[in-house]
Amino acid sequence: MRSILAFYEIDREYGGPEEGGWWYDSGTFVRAIALHFDDAAAIAAQQRANRLLERLQRHRPTIDSCLYAGGRYRALTFTGLPPERFPAERPRYA
Repeated sequence: MRSILAFYEIDREYGGPEEGGWWYDSGTFVRAIALHFDDAAAIAAQQRANRLLERLQRHRPTIDSCLYAGGRYRALTFTGLPPERFPAERPRYA
């Protein structure tokens, strides 16, 4: 099966005022990086890309920091076309 490796800019968005306020992680598609026809190779490439991204971004604030203003990226693998955003629908407080 074919897998697509894609970069996403990650962020944290406000979910709502329930229980004192809650937040959720989101991502916006930046670009597709590679196409793999073996799932194991796609996962290995994703892990390598994320290790490299962590090394390159180690001096940037994490997304849960009040100083975060964007600019952190994550590599994700999908078996179909990568979505433009994740999550596809805004989560609801249960």
